[in-house]
Amino acid sequence: MLGSCSSGADDAGSSPSPQPSVESPLTSPSPTSTVSVPAGVQLTDPGTQLKFGDPAAVVFDATEKRGTTLELTVKKASEGSLKDFKGFILDDPYKKKAHYYYVDVAVKNVGKGNVGGVAVPLWGVDANNVLLPAVNFTTRFPKCPSRQLPEKFTAGDSFSTCLVYLAPSRGTLTAVSFRPDQAFNPITWSGDVAPGSPTASPTASPDAPQKPTEKPNKPKGSSS
Repeated sequence: MLGSCSSGADDAGSSPSPQPSVESPLTSPSPTSTVSVPAGVQLTDPGTQLKFGDPAAVVFDATEKRGTTLELTVKKASEGSLKDFKGFILDDPYKKKAHYYYVDVAVKNVGKGNVGGVAVPLWGVDANNVLLPAVNFTTRFPKCPSRQLPEKFTAGDSFSTCLVYLAPSRGTLTAVSFRPDQAFNPITWSGDVAPGSPTASPTASPDAPQKPTEKPNKPKGSSS
């Protein structure tokens, strides 16, 4: 494959369409979850607005059969630059005209289930209240080393990573959101976003061409 970052089974050349949020949230943590929250763990209320550095305890269903309670912390965010992608092929206007953001996050499993091997369940949010999926890299991106949860991520395990968000049309990242499905009133983090360096057009490396692509992994219940 040519691509350096992709979204799994989708064509490497496809461009995603960020998913808009909706306005009819429920107030329960997860209407269909069967996860048992451990004694002493207080779930963060849906709709809570947090600052960077604040933790949130949430119910997370990795699959229909695997779930747990996670403590999520969005630590900080910074602007990226096109020159960070030197050696990557940005092959369409969607990617060339986007703004890129790097977000440092921490995850702790404060429940009992194993939810390893899946993406960190956090979305970016732009100034138009559009959900932005995190870019999924198939090779290491040194500027913001993005990884999914380890294959085994059980009770007491902790994990830190950096997530890359692409805001189309030179958009602005205004928040980071936990939203397991469209009906959930999202928990959000916001704060000062550190400025990036001036942008420059990237050039492709002839011996190791790479192409970032990503497609949103839609929240449960979203429509096309």
